Amino acid sequence: MITSAIDDEEQQTMPTDPATVEQPKHPLHALTTFELRGYRRELERAIAYYDRNHPAAPVLADLRKRLGDVQAEQDDRARIAGA
Repeated sequence: MITSAIDDEEQQTMPTDPATVEQPKHPLHALTTFELRGYRRELERAIAYYDRNHPAAPVLADLRKRLGDVQAEQDDRARIAGA
């Protein structure tokens, strides 16, 4: 089986618990595009996990807010890059 470097990297950075998403070490505006994308993926995975297994979990609201913040940062960067 052939695996790509991205798959290897994703496996290394993925938390042991799919619902665990740690806050980044820096504010969103200070993250690289790559770090921001990875953080977004972690949030999306955690939200999907809770939606499947614990749809009424109170942590979902926090995860969705954090995802919204990431999306807003990505949108701002795209807007600035297109200006």
